[in-house]
Amino acid sequence: MDTVYVIVLGIMVLAGLLTLVRLFRGPDTLDRIAALDVFVVLIIGATAVYVAYFRDGSNIPLLVAFALLAFVGSATAARLAERREWHR
Repeated sequence: MDTVYVIVLGIMVLAGLLTLVRLFRGPDTLDRIAALDVFVVLIIGATAVYVAYFRDGSNIPLLVAFALLAFVGSATAARLAERREWHR
């Protein structure tokens, strides 16, 4: 079972690196916002793998709070970016 956790974390690290490339090279603000949202989801997923590996449920409220904060932040940033594009 340890190899499954290592493989999953390796895939998440690879996805994180590709997301960072999109974050830095994104041609538009909305692309960067989406990449940042995906990066936050990957961090939450990696923390969930940590919780599953060590069977420690004390971090689950932290995961929920971070996911809610990320959702609200992404929705707000997308709305502000859309308004900014509309004013141009």
